[in-house]
Amino acid sequence: MTSTSLAPQPAGLRQASVSRFSAEYRTDTAFVANPRPRLSWVVATESTDWQQTRAELRLTRAGAVESAVHEGPDSVLVEWPFEAIDAGEQVAVEVRVSGNDGGTTAWSAPLALAGGYLEGPWQAEAIGLPVLSRAEIPLGQPGQLRHEFTVGPGLAKATLFATAHGVYQAEINGSEVDDQVLKPGWTAYADRLNHETTDVTALLKQGANAIGVWLAGGWYTEKYGFHGFATPFYGEQPAVKVELHLEYADGTRQTVASGPEWRGTTAGPLVSSGIYAGESFDARRIEAGWSLPDFDDSRWLPACLDSRAADSRTAGSKPWAEATPAVAPPVRRIEELPVREVLTTPSGATVLDFGQNLVGRLRIRVSGDAGRRITLRHAEVLEDGELSLRPLRLAAATDSYTLAGGGEDSGEEEWEPRFTFHGFRYAQVDNWPGELDPAAITAVVIHNDMRRTGWFECSDPMLNRLHENALWGMRGNFLALPTDCPQRDERLGWTGDIQVFSPTASYLYDSLGFLSSWLQDLAIEQSHRNGVVPIVVPAVLGMLESPVAAWGDAATVVPWVLYERFGDLGLLGRQYRSMCDWADALLRVRDSSGLWQGQMQLGDWLDPAAPPDKPGAARTHGDIVASAYLFRSLDLTAKAAAVLGADDDHGKYSALAEDVRSAFLAEYVTPAGRMVSDAQTAYSLALMFGISTDPVQRQALGDRLAELARLGGYRIATGFVGTPLVADALTVTGHMDAAERLLTQTECPSWLYPVTQGATTIWERWDSILEDGTVNPGEMTSFNHYALGAIADWMHRTVAGLAPAAPGYRKQHIAPRPLRSLQHAGTSHETPYGLASVAWKRSGERILVEAVVPPGTTAVVSLPDGSEEFEVGSGRYAWDVPDAAPAAAYGAVSLDSPLSAIMDDPEAYAAVWQAIDAHDPAAAAQFRKDTVWYRQTSLNQGLIFTPAPIKREIGSALSALSGTRTDVPSLAPREH
Repeated sequence: MTSTSLAPQPAGLRQASVSRFSAEYRTDTAFVANPRPRLSWVVATESTDWQQTRAELRLTRAGAVESAVHEGPDSVLVEWPFEAIDAGEQVAVEVRVSGNDGGTTAWSAPLALAGGYLEGPWQAEAIGLPVLSRAEIPLGQPGQLRHEFTVGPGLAKATLFATAHGVYQAEINGSEVDDQVLKPGWTAYADRLNHETTDVTALLKQGANAIGVWLAGGWYTEKYGFHGFATPFYGEQPAVKVELHLEYADGTRQTVASGPEWRGTTAGPLVSSGIYAGESFDARRIEAGWSLPDFDDSRWLPACLDSRAADSRTAGSKPWAEATPAVAPPVRRIEELPVREVLTTPSGATVLDFGQNLVGRLRIRVSGDAGRRITLRHAEVLEDGELSLRPLRLAAATDSYTLAGGGEDSGEEEWEPRFTFHGFRYAQVDNWPGELDPAAITAVVIHNDMRRTGWFECSDPMLNRLHENALWGMRGNFLALPTDCPQRDERLGWTGDIQVFSPTASYLYDSLGFLSSWLQDLAIEQSHRNGVVPIVVPAVLGMLESPVAAWGDAATVVPWVLYERFGDLGLLGRQYRSMCDWADALLRVRDSSGLWQGQMQLGDWLDPAAPPDKPGAARTHGDIVASAYLFRSLDLTAKAAAVLGADDDHGKYSALAEDVRSAFLAEYVTPAGRMVSDAQTAYSLALMFGISTDPVQRQALGDRLAELARLGGYRIATGFVGTPLVADALTVTGHMDAAERLLTQTECPSWLYPVTQGATTIWERWDSILEDGTVNPGEMTSFNHYALGAIADWMHRTVAGLAPAAPGYRKQHIAPRPLRSLQHAGTSHETPYGLASVAWKRSGERILVEAVVPPGTTAVVSLPDGSEEFEVGSGRYAWDVPDAAPAAAYGAVSLDSPLSAIMDDPEAYAAVWQAIDAHDPAAAAQFRKDTVWYRQTSLNQGLIFTPAPIKREIGSALSALSGTRTDVPSLAPREH
C-alpha cells in the first residue's frame, strides 16, 4: 500500500454525549403520528473506533418513570420499548449510551412527545362555505368560516385537529395557529387525508373565544389534464373539518367541532384562488376582527354540510377518508430573496429579477389609493426581453392585490398570497402606485421544511453551480409531494422523476418522512389498479393505466433507496406488498420471450435526439428500457424479500430475475458486446442494473459506451433513464476520463450548457433555451425539473467519494476519484449516525485525502492511488497518496491525426474549431455539433468540405500547439 494513514491519536476518554435525539419522522413538533414511534440518536465523541454497546432509555409519563435497556449497536429507528403513547398523552423520553471505550454519556435532554392522533372517530362534521345555489359560486371559491365558543376556568391544554378537502389556515382570537402553509397538502384524497395536530393553549383565554378558518380549493378543486382538456377530478368546492379539544385542570374535557352552526362568507377579501391560476385579494373587503370574539357575523351565512362530496368522481360511499397525522414535515416559508434588479422591458413593463429560479410567491408592501389593483405575473425566463409565458401553458400564474387605501394616514399595506405558489425568477409588476422601490417586494421561498443533510464543493465554479441547481430543483419540487415542475399547469407527482432522483434527494435533505408519506399514496393508487402503478401519484390523469417502465418502477426503487440511505427497515416492510404487486403486474405483461416488449413506453424520455414534439423518440428502444426495468424490479423485490426474511419470495423473484437476465442478454446483447440499440442508455442499463455480470462482456460494453461518448463529442446522449446511470457506467468500466469529459462539457447538450446560459435550476430539456437564446418550441419546456440533476449523486459518491456501504451509512464507502480538471473537491453528509465527510486536494504530484467517519460506524476506504482497500472505524483520518491521474500529457497533432485523438485532446479540439470560427462561425458551430469523432478517420478527411485556406490555418494552429509539446510523444491520452 502506497498510502500512509494520519489518523488522529486518541484524545483520552473524553466524555461522549448524545448530540441529537428524535422520534420518527418529524422533528418540528412534539406530536407523533405513531403510538409507538421509533427512536434515533446520534452520539458525539472524540474516541476513535467507537461503537455503541448498549443504551438505556427512560420514559416519564404522568409523573412515573419507566426504564428499558437496549443492548447492541443499533441507534437508528430503534423500536419503541414502552407501552404505546395514548391519544393526547404527553411523555418525555431520555437516552444515555455506553460505548466500547468504557464510557457512558450523560442522559440526553428530555425529548417531549405527545400522541398526535384522535382517540376515536371525528366529532367534527365536514363543512363548506355557504352556497345558495351552485350557479352562484365558481369552481373552488375561497372564503372564510368562523365560530365562537366559551372557555371555562382552569384550562390546562388545548389541541387543534384539522384537515380539509382543499387548503386551509386556522386563526384563534386573531392569531394564526402555526406557520405552515398549504395545509394539509395533497394526498390520495379518496383514501387518505392528513391532519395537523397543533397545541393552541397559548392562544385561548377564559371566557369568549373565536376560531376562524381561511379556506380555498387548492389541489382538491383544481383541473387536471393536458391540451385544453383539463377537468376537475376530486370535487367542485372545498370543505374542512376542525376539532378543538380542551382539557381542564380538574379533568373535565370540552370539544369544539365544526358543524352547521358555524358561519361563513365568500364575500371576504380572498376573491379567487387556484394553484395554477394564482390568487386575487381585495383588501377593501377585509372585515377586521373576523376571527375574534364578539364579531358581528350577522351578514355571514350558515356553513354548508359537505354533502357535495358525494357527487365527486372518487367519493362513492366514503366521501371523506380517515384523516391520520401527517408524517412529512410541513410546507413552510423557508427563505426570502430580495430583488436583484429592476428591468424595463421593450414594451415598457416593469419586471423584477430575483436572480434565482425559485418556488413560492411575492410579499409586497405598498401604499396607495383605495381600489387600485396591482398585478403580479410570474415567469422563469425572459424571451426577447419580455416574460416568457408560453412555457406556462394554461397556468395564469398571476396574483392581484386591490388596495384598501384610506388616505395618507392609512400607512403601508402588506400582502402575500395564501393558497397558491409559482415557479419563477422574474415577476412583472403592473399598476404599482408611484415609483417602485424594489425593497418593497420580496420573494418568499416555500417548500416542505426538511433538514438539509448534504453538501458538495469543488474547484470548478461551474460544477458548484450545477450542484446548486440540483439543490434548488429539489427545493422547488418537494412541495406537498415530489412534483415534476412547479410553474406550468401540471405540478404532478410523476413517478419516473422521483425514481431516478431519489438517491440525490436522500443525500441533500432528510427526505425520509416526505417520501414515506408519498409512498403510502403510491401503494393506495396501485391497489386500485391490480398492482399497476400510475404515472403520477396521486393519480389524476386517467391515462397510461397500463404499466410504464421507469415510472411505475418507483414502487420498487424508491423504497429500496430509502432503505439503503436511511436504514428504514420498517418502511421497506410496509412497502413490500407494493413492491411485489408491481413485480407481479410486470410478470403479467411479459411476452413469450420472457421480456417486456411491444407496449407503449415513455422510454428514455427527453433523449436530446428526440424532436421537440416527440420527447419519447429516444435512441434506446423502449423495449430495452422496459425489459431492463423488469429485471431491476424483480431483482430489488428479491433483495427486499431476503432482507425481510421472506425466503420463499426471495427464491421466487430471484429465479424470475435470472430468467429475465438470460433473455435480455440473448435478445439485446451480441457476443461481441454490442447492443441492439447502440446507444448510451442501453449500455448503461445493462451495466448498472447488473444485468451483464461476465467481466469480459462488461468490459466490452463499457468500452463501447466510452466510444459512443467520444463519437458524440462527449455531449449528452441520454434522457431521463440513462442520465443518472451513464457516468457510473463509464466509471465502473475504467473510463473515468470519458465520464469527466461528459460532466465538464459545456456545449449543448450537456449538464453545464444550462449553467453557461445562466440557469439556476435544472432544466427539463437539455436545450430548454436554444443556442440562439430562444425558448425551446416544445410544449414541455420547464426550467425547473430535478430529474437530470441526478448526476449530483455521482458527484457525491465518486468525484468527492462518499457513499453508503451498508444501510443507513452504518458502513460508508470512502472512494474519491479525483478528476484531472479539478484541484480539490469535498462532500459531507449528515448520516443517521452523524456527519460523515470526504475531501481531497492536489498538492504537487500527491493527493491529500481527509475523511470523517461518524461514531458507531465504519468505512471501507479505496484511495485514488489504486492501492488495496482497507477498513477503518470511526474518527478523523488523512492520507497522502501519489496522484494516479495527473494532468494529461498530449503529443503532437496535425491534420493527419485521427479525429478521435483530436476530440480526446481538448487543446487540439479548441484550436481546430477556433480556427474555423475565425472565418465562419456558423461552419465552426456545425463542425462542433455534427462531427462524428471516429478512430480511423483523420482530421483532414473529416474536413473534406472545408475550404483549403481554412484547412491551412487549422494545420498552422495545430503545428503551433505541437511546438509547445516537443518533448512529448504523439500519443492519445490514457483512460482510467
